Amino acid sequence: MEIIKTINEVRLIIAAWKKEGLSIGFVPTMGYLHEGHQSLIERAAAENDRVVASVFVNPLQFGPTEDFSSYPRDLKRDMEVCRNSGAHMIFHPEADEMYFPDFCTHVDMDSLTAGLCGKSRPGHFRGVCTVVCKLFNIVGADRAYFGEKDAQQLAVIRRMVRDLNMAVEIIGCPIIREKDGLAKSSRNTYLSPLEREAALILKKSLDSGRKLADEGERNARIIVDTITENFVTEPLARLDYVELVDAFSMEKVDAVDRPVLVAVAAYIGKTRLIDNFFFEPASGLKTQQ
Repeated sequence: MEIIKTINEVRLIIAAWKKEGLSIGFVPTMGYLHEGHQSLIERAAAENDRVVASVFVNPLQFGPTEDFSSYPRDLKRDMEVCRNSGAHMIFHPEADEMYFPDFCTHVDMDSLTAGLCGKSRPGHFRGVCTVVCKLFNIVGADRAYFGEKDAQQLAVIRRMVRDLNMAVEIIGCPIIREKDGLAKSSRNTYLSPLEREAALILKKSLDSGRKLADEGERNARIIVDTITENFVTEPLARLDYVELVDAFSMEKVDAVDRPVLVAVAAYIGKTRLIDNFFFEPASGLKTQQ
């Protein structure tokens, strides 16, 4: 496994792989890798001849009051996870390698980014789309792997690839959870022991909504209200949003009459966490255990 810091070197290696007829899987990350990232790399390794993982904390997707400077970083640990999971290359650029000093070109999107995390974090998805577009251009992978925990991000990336005719297949992978149900996240490291316990309310409250949907409830407002009522029983948690939206357009719906995403975002102390589940009424729940 190689650690590459420059775009030109990545392109030279990728060109050599492609000349050999090898397929390439790509896992973009911001580092501080956990079992969720590991599952993406392992899936990529199972489905491709070569796997590239990027480790780059992208400054464009952090707002002025967000945690860019304190975002956890541990390249040594990331290297171990990548090596053990089957990656062949880590692309680990500095910000000045990715962005020229006079950089002024961005990739933006309209409707899919208007709600959910896009509403709570203005400019976030503009930064995500811009860096992912650049990474796709640099790596030139056949397939790219993203976790379903960041469900809006996954929908946004899929739409960007479709709308801009990018030659990469986007693969969504199930949420990886702790034994007690908390979705794996690099930000979980910010939580104190009491906050860590309180964070379980995200999954618990979502489960109350999932139970209703499984039992046949199709009124979106009833499902959202039930999740909210369960959530507010945790005093250490502050709700950002609970939404039930079309799984593809990310627009709110009144009835569960199509595949939907049920998503929650909340602050546990100062730490913002997200979780979700997908539900498809015709065939039942898409499991994300």
